[in-house]
Amino acid sequence: MGAPAPLLAAEGEVLVIAHRGASAERPEHTLAAYEMAIEQGADYIEPDLVATKDLVLVARHENELSDTTDVASRDEFEDRRRDKTVDGQRVAGWFVEDFTLAELRTLRAKERIPLVRPANARFDGLYQVPTLEDIVKLVRAKEAETERRIGLYPELKHPNFLLQEAGIDMVDLLLRELRRLGVNEADPVFIQSFEVGVLQRLDRRSDFKLVQLVKPEDGPADEPAMRYAEMIAPSGLAEIAKYADVLGAHIGLVLTLDGSPTSLVADAKEAGLEVHAWTLRPENAFLPAPLRGAGGDAAHGNATALKDMLVRAGVAGIFTDAPDLFE
Repeated sequence: MGAPAPLLAAEGEVLVIAHRGASAERPEHTLAAYEMAIEQGADYIEPDLVATKDLVLVARHENELSDTTDVASRDEFEDRRRDKTVDGQRVAGWFVEDFTLAELRTLRAKERIPLVRPANARFDGLYQVPTLEDIVKLVRAKEAETERRIGLYPELKHPNFLLQEAGIDMVDLLLRELRRLGVNEADPVFIQSFEVGVLQRLDRRSDFKLVQLVKPEDGPADEPAMRYAEMIAPSGLAEIAKYADVLGAHIGLVLTLDGSPTSLVADAKEAGLEVHAWTLRPENAFLPAPLRGAGGDAAHGNATALKDMLVRAGVAGIFTDAPDLFE
């Protein structure tokens, strides 16, 4: 991947982070979704990473597979169905960490929210679950084709659970795999997590740009006494800045209900953190009521207006399911 990319976008612009690829138009976390996102001009593509039984990093929204693959229809894997408590939530289904890569490769991806994205469902059954290696190879091929830099923005999913449940150390696994693939700290890479300890370990062991994810409710799964609401107070932001470079914040923390900015971006900048906001989606189902268009949840509303509000609020990057909103 070559010369370093700047951490910040140009003045008046934002980094466009393709959330799970161009997932408004292709099933999320497929090579097709990532490739379309790159073709639509995304600066970064964002894979959520989980690990197989034989310790291969693959891209899935969650470690549970039934929402995004055809595993539930595969008789040969019926005996793999489990009940697990993941980050305090009881989950029933089939889990990536119980499958080898070879077994996982026999599955096919499907659209996770077909009622909102019915057009994506026509691609069900076409695509495999990609590995991190597959994604890096795609990025390099598209860089050669487009002659522009394309960044990686992986999220480590449930690292504390995977360490406790399956003995899988996602920090070791990710750093080892990036090194094997020739990806280093000079490349345009952000690593993100909702957990704290995993980012602190990454900060001690590497110089990759790190992103602490926060949302309006709950707190980090690995720190039961902490709450995100406390972490985004000025004193909490100062603590985050000791190990992270960016705050990855839910849009509801960046904008008030009337679309005006909260103090979060200014408070984060005061602590030395940029803010990347998540997630800008085009469908009515994901937009505030004033920006919804005619039709039901699957119809598109005025996501461009929401994008403009985020830009005016001063965010440095925006996660989006539709990078073409920025064309």
